[in-house]
Amino acid sequence: MAVRHQLINRAPEVVWTVPADGTRYADRAVGTDESRTDQGTWPQMGSTIAYTVRLGPWTLHGHTTVRRCDPPRELELEVESGSLGTTRIAIDVRPWGENSLVIVDEHPLTGPVGVLHNVALDALLQLRHRSMLSRLSTVIEGLPRDLGDTH
Repeated sequence: MAVRHQLINRAPEVVWTVPADGTRYADRAVGTDESRTDQGTWPQMGSTIAYTVRLGPWTLHGHTTVRRCDPPRELELEVESGSLGTTRIAIDVRPWGENSLVIVDEHPLTGPVGVLHNVALDALLQLRHRSMLSRLSTVIEGLPRDLGDTH
């Protein structure tokens, strides 16, 4: 299981605005070339985002489904990556003083990624999480200060 955290210098309610905005999925999801809302109203239970990942000459299409949502604290997603299988990603936003501690927990569920899950895969996920949390922090800390922050 790959778990990583990042302190973000904004209140949880402000942090939540980015994961709760389905149109900003590609802003934070590492490797995603494009994304669009697909079914339902993001981030309501069962709503989906369709995405495309391009790796050199290869293109992968998939979708992400909301499995659990408790604003502004928790968002659990199931990422379906075609023949690679599915993965659970949980985003936990915790108040940390005036700021937020964002924790990402990811592990494969089905398919080859689930069968081949090992320490080496977790190490790669850690690298991806580091990049994803850094991108998320940059996006959130760049938001206007009038979004409910008191500092």
